[in-house]
Amino acid sequence: MSDRLHAPDDSRSPAADCLLADEAATRALGAAIAPALEGGLTIYLLGDLGAGKTTLVRGLLEALGHRGAVRSPTYTLIEPYAVSKLDLYHFDFYRFTDPEEFVDAGLEEYFGGQGICLVEWPDKGAPFVPAADLEVQLEPEGDGRRARLRGCSERGLQCLNRITLPCR
Repeated sequence: MSDRLHAPDDSRSPAADCLLADEAATRALGAAIAPALEGGLTIYLLGDLGAGKTTLVRGLLEALGHRGAVRSPTYTLIEPYAVSKLDLYHFDFYRFTDPEEFVDAGLEEYFGGQGICLVEWPDKGAPFVPAADLEVQLEPEGDGRRARLRGCSERGLQCLNRITLPCR
């Protein structure tokens, strides 16, 4: 696979695969995604507990100029960030016991505008969480983790095409 991705001419959903050796490589992937972002994207961050989803968000935010703490929104549901003229919303629905909690919390107002929504555990809010433009799957592999990125919409494919992967 080349470092730069190009969407094929057919209707298959293109994906990129990347081996991340350690936490620094996961942060570097977040940093590589940062310049490809545009307002209005919904990005699903998929993977088990401890897979590196918040670490990836930390790298993304640092690349955009954020210098403060980056916390997992496991208990707060959402951590908002205003950086580099972008509004980013980092969601974590892990603690949902019922998908209706998404609606009850009024979270739909964050989606569909110009904000970028980074969503952990989107399945816990289904069917109310809007569909992803881009999915980032993180899975343990050896001493590191495997990252798989997949464009799920035209905007997601365009974003995916702008990402230069920092991995081997």
